[in-house]
Amino acid sequence: MSSAEPTTKRSIFRLIGDLPGYIVDLVKSELEQLKQEVLGKLKAAGIGIGLLVGASAFLFFALGVFTAAAILGLATVLPGWAAALIVGGALLLIAVALVLAGIGLLKKGVPPAPTETIASVKKDVDAFKGTGKRD
Repeated sequence: MSSAEPTTKRSIFRLIGDLPGYIVDLVKSELEQLKQEVLGKLKAAGIGIGLLVGASAFLFFALGVFTAAAILGLATVLPGWAAALIVGGALLLIAVALVLAGIGLLKKGVPPAPTETIASVKKDVDAFKGTGKRD
């Protein structure tokens, strides 16, 4: 004898009556999946932004030191004001290039939409319509 109980057959009316509960459970699980996916993406973005802020602080001080060194180095062959203008112009060009590169990376970065949850909901809708593929 096996320990498994025999499965009982349920009537069509019982199955139809259980359908709203199944739909509610499905919606709840989709919302939970959405929440987890968005939290995961936000956590990864937050850590990345924190690291970039920390690196920016160190780069700010390093930039000051290298700027002073460049101005003092050029001042040995040019007047001090000319050396400062040349270094300032170079820094401005570098800043513009970095801004353009940063905007480009942000535009093609991680999509903010919860793509996995959207795909799962579309699959569920197709299954309810009867047009979905069977797994």
